[in-house]
Amino acid sequence: MILTFEQALQTIKEKLSAAAPSIPTETLPLAEVFGRILAEEVFADRDLPPFHRSARDGFAVRSGDFTALPVTLKCIGEVRAGGYFHGSVGQGQCVSIMTGAPLPDGADAVVMLEDAQVEDSQVIFQKPIRAFENVIHKASEAAQGERVLSSGQSLGAGEIGLLAALGKVSVKVFRKPLVAVLATGDELVDMNQKPEWFQIRNSNSALLAAQIAQAGGIAQIFETAPDEKTALRRLIEQGFIADLLLLSGGVSAGKYDLVEQVLAELGAEFYFQKVAIRPGMPVVFGRAGEKFFFGLPGNPVSTYVTFRLFVRPTIRALSGAPFAKPLFLRARLASSVSRKPNLTTFVPAWVDSREGVPTVDLVKWQGSGDLVGLTAANSFLVVHPEQAHLEAGDWADVLLVDH
Repeated sequence: MILTFEQALQTIKEKLSAAAPSIPTETLPLAEVFGRILAEEVFADRDLPPFHRSARDGFAVRSGDFTALPVTLKCIGEVRAGGYFHGSVGQGQCVSIMTGAPLPDGADAVVMLEDAQVEDSQVIFQKPIRAFENVIHKASEAAQGERVLSSGQSLGAGEIGLLAALGKVSVKVFRKPLVAVLATGDELVDMNQKPEWFQIRNSNSALLAAQIAQAGGIAQIFETAPDEKTALRRLIEQGFIADLLLLSGGVSAGKYDLVEQVLAELGAEFYFQKVAIRPGMPVVFGRAGEKFFFGLPGNPVSTYVTFRLFVRPTIRALSGAPFAKPLFLRARLASSVSRKPNLTTFVPAWVDSREGVPTVDLVKWQGSGDLVGLTAANSFLVVHPEQAHLEAGDWADVLLVDH
């Protein structure tokens, strides 16, 4: 049975959830955890912000003094970020304050500098002010003891900045999964060799290694497997030492497509063997013993697409993150598109902004073996099964590429 794109994703999610693999953790310095998956709960060690903080350069005032305009107040001092005002703001008084500085006692609002007229020690205000206007409340971001990051979150620049603000010099993260990469096919030679006219260089191993790194895994590249069962079986068995095995090529219906035969002889359980997508229909997902595997098509764009759709969320889940389906964005079509119905089609495209509107157009490409066309794209136009034809100007889904 051929699964739909959505059914295939749901199948992967359910099988991973049912297996619930235990993922080892490690504690690393903050400088080494960018892109990793958090393996602990993180709580605020104090209120954030720890005081009422000025959001503007201006004057700290008492809003009760603004019952009638204009208002003239005496400036009795200054407070900068990194310091505090020694004293209290009384009736008829104000304090010069900088952005980020703590609000002085007695004051409950900040008037922006451009709304004040300074005359020696007197400051004249022509506009009304509300209590706590231009002030960020103490603990409004998080109260002391409040959870601010959860296990399973990806650590990007913002999260690392927050950890630093909390004084977390090291943090517990999940270990990166090891992903074995095994390209198959007699037509392949190593990328450092000169191929005969009837051969091609093995580009898929390097392509997959880069995608694995982007997804948060560690690639282990094996020697290219020939279209011969004994050698293929030996390499597949070696590949199962990893947390996940990726095979490229050998999963179609040809005479020498032997991957599924060998996997079946090793007792593999196949969850799906075809998905109604283009490119990449003959994609295989299953499990042998305790290890999951994918059999990806051999054409490099098919390999890229099936990894992006199915393998990337799997690696993220094996890294400790929640299983996340690919995110589609929306853009207007620059020109009409027709595709074969009943398939979810992913076409290399370029999306940009034209007069403020996201617009997508197809790039020149020659099918699922065209790496030149892939590198000319920054996205894939997604044509759904019910969309055999789309007109220029129609809104369509796009999937951004990793590069």
